[in-house]
Amino acid sequence: MIELFGAEIDGYIFAILIFVIFQLSRVILRKAAYHFVQKTSNDYDDEVLEAIKKPVDFLFIVVGAKFAKLVLVLNADMSSMIDKIIGTGFIIVLFWAFVELLNYFAKHLDKITNKFGDKLSEEVANFILKSVRLFIIAIGISTILQEWGYNITGFLASLGLVGMAFALAAKDTAANLFGSLVIFTDKPFKVGDWIKTPDVEGTIELIGIRSSKVRTFAQAQVTVPNASLANSAILNWSRMGKRRIKMNIGLTYNTKGETVQKIVDDIKVMLEKHPDIHQDTIHVYFSAFGDSSLNIFCYYFTKTTAWGEFMKVRENTYLEIMKIVEKNGSSFAFPSQSIYIENNKEELI
Repeated sequence: MIELFGAEIDGYIFAILIFVIFQLSRVILRKAAYHFVQKTSNDYDDEVLEAIKKPVDFLFIVVGAKFAKLVLVLNADMSSMIDKIIGTGFIIVLFWAFVELLNYFAKHLDKITNKFGDKLSEEVANFILKSVRLFIIAIGISTILQEWGYNITGFLASLGLVGMAFALAAKDTAANLFGSLVIFTDKPFKVGDWIKTPDVEGTIELIGIRSSKVRTFAQAQVTVPNASLANSAILNWSRMGKRRIKMNIGLTYNTKGETVQKIVDDIKVMLEKHPDIHQDTIHVYFSAFGDSSLNIFCYYFTKTTAWGEFMKVRENTYLEIMKIVEKNGSSFAFPSQSIYIENNKEELI
């Protein structure tokens, strides 16, 4: 009888037959599984089955090879080699399925996180998923190396030393990564917000893993490291609920007291009826006798926080105040000094 690697030819024929039977079983079981999940009321099982389809197909190949090998009588070296290959196949199936399920989980991450509160930032989700995927692959490679008899303890120790050296060399990059996590979790701003920090002021265009891009009002783009942003005081103008207007109106000193009171009342009524003025805080008072004017203090807020709309509302209120002052027969004072000359009638001797 002809032998190959210590096994007879009829053994190989029997092994091939077993392997083919497993592959036919794979086709039959797949059709049965698809038929079963199509009867369910939700689509989750369909998507899970589709996600692990390729790892399961490969599993039938590995299991078929495992049972086919049982009928072969091989020499020790060849048997050991095939056992290691089959063991590697099982490890690949396991970690491949983990990665595919992680990809499925990534597609539905928004739905899952929405049930527990705010929607997770896309950048944070991508960062976490990539980190977990890399971790799974690293564990899988380590397991395969152990399967082939490699001592990975020394390898991991050397990786630790290399990692420490790399961490020292890339400490700024690591700081930016942690800064991005702080930004993604605390959410001090979002794309489109107008922010001001000690270093930059403008509109957020992009929030990245390492840095964020800010468009200044001069239309220049500034790239700011996330570590710097995370450690800075951030003034987010876009999150104002209302926008403040604060000023002093100076009337001429020949304005009578009754007229000053009437102007104050008219300005207050105008602001209270103005559709674009926030009604929670309106303060209009005769506040001081200035050096050259009678001062009326005005303090109020606009409903809008957008810069252009705010400017229009402020202009409108200023014009209305001018009309009120003119209507009451007064006028605005300007810095001036009055000089009084005393007439000394005593004759000089």
